[in-house]
Order: sequence, then C-alpha cells, then structure tokens
Amino acid sequence: MKFGFDIDDTLINLREFAFHLYNEKLNTNIELTKFRALKTLEIHEAFGLDKEAGGKMWNSLADEVYYSSCPAFEGAVETLQELERDGHEIYYITARKAEHGERTKKWLIENGFPVKDDHFYCGMKDHEKIDTIRKLELDYYFDDKPAVLETLLDIPTKVYAMDNSYNRELDIPRLTSWFELKEILSK
Repeated sequence: MKFGFDIDDTLINLREFAFHLYNEKLNTNIELTKFRALKTLEIHEAFGLDKEAGGKMWNSLADEVYYSSCPAFEGAVETLQELERDGHEIYYITARKAEHGERTKKWLIENGFPVKDDHFYCGMKDHEKIDTIRKLELDYYFDDKPAVLETLLDIPTKVYAMDNSYNRELDIPRLTSWFELKEILSK
C-alpha cells in the first residue's frame, strides 16, 4: 500500500515544541492547557501577540523550531519504520517552503524516519497537496490541517486527521496516537 504523511503536527509535535520555545524566548510561563485549547494553528495569540508579531516571532525561530530537538509524536517513527519493513511505500507531503526541503529530509533521516528522495514532496501550497495525493494514488493520507483535510474528502484515498484542538470540528476519521494505525489497517 501507499501511505502519505504530512510532517508538522502530524508526525512531529512542532506547535507544542514551538510553544515551549516561545515561553523561553519571551520569558513567560503560559500554561500548556492554554496551548491545548487553541482553535487555530497559529500559537501567537496564547502569548498576546497579533498576527504580524506572531509571524515575526515564528520566522525568527524557524531554524530552531524545524531543525533542533522537536520530538516526533510517540510511536510515529516506529510505525513508519514498520510500514517500510512490511513493504509499504511511504510518502512525505509537506507545505514547508521548498527552501527547507533538503534540510527537512536530512532531519527526518537523522531522527529515524524512513525517507526516499523520490517519495518526498515539499514546497507546495496547502491546496496543491490534493494534486500530489491524487497523482500518487495513495491508499492512506494523514494530516492535521483543516484547510488540507477538507480538500481531500471526495477522493478514494482514506484520509485521517491527526487529532489537534484546531481540527476537532471536522467530521473525519482521526488518530490520537500512532499506535492506533495497526488497528485501522486490520479492519
């Protein structure tokens, strides 16, 4: 089978990692409960920042957020390794800017994710992901972002949302843990 995965907040806990960095850099101690209640992808409002200041903050920390010690969600690496061992094809489809492509691949490999160059797609707009997913004829696709998930509802690919506070209004199958994938595949 062919499996497609978004990276940020699907395989890795990027927003929560960035939330902790914001607390450190802004010398604040905003509670994690406030993060977990956010209804938006952006985390800046938890710190009282407007969209412009939040964007500047994110951009100033981009290298640290994307390429330092951001953790994978529990079970993500092992699950993808097992899929690869079982002979499945694994594709990464990320909206990260194209300039981050090679460093992102390298980071994924260094952190144990199985990556093949021709199975990595980077630098597309959210709405362009659907074209890639269709072209690849994926059996399963996993993402967190409502704007992406909503564009995939009418395709044959089985689409799952990685559960996050900002996507719970979507009526779509979801994962709360990567350990659930085995059960899904056994059905």
